[in-house]
Amino acid sequence: MALKALDIYKLLPKKNCKECGDPTCLTFAMKLASGKGELEKCPYLDENARRVLGASTRPPVQKVKIGVGERSFTVGEEFVLFRHEKTFYHQPGFMLGVTDTMEPEEIMQRVIEVRDGVMVRVGMDLRLDGVAIRNVSRDPGRFADAVSAVESVADLPEVLISENPAALEAGLAICGHYRPLIHAADHRNYREFSALAKKYGAGLILRAPSLEAMSELSTLCTGEGVHSLLFDLSPGSLSEYLRSATLARQYAIARAPPPLGYPIYCDTTAFGDPEAALVLAVLKYGSVIVTDHLSAPAKRALLTLRQNIYTDPQKPIQITPGLYRVGNPAKDAPVLLTVNFSLTYFTLQGYLEAARVPCFMLVADTEGMSVLTSVAAGKLNETLVKDSLARFGVDAEVSHRTLIIPGYAAPLSGRIEEETGWKVLVGPRDAAEIAEFLEKEWKPTHA
Repeated sequence: MALKALDIYKLLPKKNCKECGDPTCLTFAMKLASGKGELEKCPYLDENARRVLGASTRPPVQKVKIGVGERSFTVGEEFVLFRHEKTFYHQPGFMLGVTDTMEPEEIMQRVIEVRDGVMVRVGMDLRLDGVAIRNVSRDPGRFADAVSAVESVADLPEVLISENPAALEAGLAICGHYRPLIHAADHRNYREFSALAKKYGAGLILRAPSLEAMSELSTLCTGEGVHSLLFDLSPGSLSEYLRSATLARQYAIARAPPPLGYPIYCDTTAFGDPEAALVLAVLKYGSVIVTDHLSAPAKRALLTLRQNIYTDPQKPIQITPGLYRVGNPAKDAPVLLTVNFSLTYFTLQGYLEAARVPCFMLVADTEGMSVLTSVAAGKLNETLVKDSLARFGVDAEVSHRTLIIPGYAAPLSGRIEEETGWKVLVGPRDAAEIAEFLEKEWKPTHA
């Protein structure tokens, strides 16, 4: 079981020496309990404490890095069963499948789709992450050619899928030093597959029919010296995946048995409804998720779902406070006050761009709170508005002194006018009505 901060504190030397970078041993213990501290930073731990704390403070789900370079990604290092308990740290990677029976041009086209495809949402670039290459032909030469076709157009994380060690060796000879994943070792072949993973520094996906068998297999593979492991739970149905993945995470969080503390691999093509499998894998602990096809709408929905699940619920997505331009606003353009909660900002920005009204957006620092929440919490107030107008030099950008505030901030209108000396217009509550509001309410006399 994971130790609480006070339990960890009892095992520390209590010198408060600050050599770990924290002011006290208790602060250091709290960091360890939250999984954010590094045990090695304490130079005075005895061997017994190091052994006990080492087992209890490491992440319950081990971290595995896949690929190298800019598009590499990390999975695992998770601490909780449910997102609302804390947060999920590392979002799953989506791998688009190709086979070695496809023509090289077709393979390259799919890889380019992964390489260049991007969807921008609330200021973030959302993409597929890599390529899964299947050895359908069973021929090592054709598999190597397929890996070469992938490598010829992009440096993306890869999963090499084959039951043939010779085919995997041929593929690894091309991409092995770029930290790919090998699928899949079982009780029959784990020695050969572990040897390949060690030789090339690759991650190894294990496949077993039950969690008990998976626990035994992971012990065997770590005994062979391979520690970057993922689990293919080989479910026969979505309900089996749900049950197995949930139990694996529960065992991992409870640290009993420890050999189950690794990320989960899910090949959605094995199910009758791949899109339902994609959703389930995102929601329930899938870390590397393979799909052979995604329609454009399904891709957008999937990327959005992943972003929502893997956004820290305690840290709203924020943008930098400041004065932003929509179009090329002149001195007489309207100034609209908003907050730095990303969803609010980008929603308003989208409607303003659609309205084709050049204007300024004055974004106040409400620590990521929405308009309604920040008004209720007192974060958005007349003092903040006055400070924001001065901090971002709005006076120098426009020739008027009229500020449009959100409808939900209407109770502040009088106080803002008194504090800032600016005239206030109360805008709509719904950003969708901003175009109509500007057309009717923004008059030349305001400028």
